[in-house]
Amino acid sequence: MSQPDTQWPRFEVFQQERPGKPHQNTGSVHAPDAEMALQNARDVFARRPECHSLWVAPADAILSKTAEELANDTSWQDGEVNPEAPAETYYVFQKTSQRRSMTYVNHAGEVEAQSPAQALQKALATFNEKPAVVWWVCPARAVYRSREEDVATMFAPADDKTFRLPNEYRTVTAMKQVRQTGEGDEEAGDGF
Repeated sequence: MSQPDTQWPRFEVFQQERPGKPHQNTGSVHAPDAEMALQNARDVFARRPECHSLWVAPADAILSKTAEELANDTSWQDGEVNPEAPAETYYVFQKTSQRRSMTYVNHAGEVEAQSPAQALQKALATFNEKPAVVWWVCPARAVYRSREEDVATMFAPADDKTFRLPNEYRTVTAMKQVRQTGEGDEEAGDGF
């Protein structure tokens, strides 16, 4: 008998550093719903400046293909599109480099399509200035966003927090001295 899945759904997180910059995937969080995913994303990914906007989208709402998958398997294009299905906006994301500094996908733009496969086909035709190594498309309706009026309360508190590496805290030096000299062993007893 298999174990039940006890994980909350996974949401991909997209962060915009400043107005005018593209939203960029920075990782993922697990949450019971989109609102909690946005709060978790803020706590995990926007603890340090700069962050102007966050988006979260359920991972299962994203159609993702690598350049290798696109070259080797065209079966994703075979799905029938209902001609009466309404077109909707899809966000297009792409990763255009394998450089270490470009770890995640960036928002490239939008297309109107009747299905995820059709959205990806349109994205491949529209956003082809640079060859991409990864493509993602996601319906805009699946994206939960921070609001412009929430910037001050969601992200501004992190602006005045000083970031320190762990070795900047005096406790590290003090603990090294305690370990080297053996001081405090008698006082600490079993609780140390």
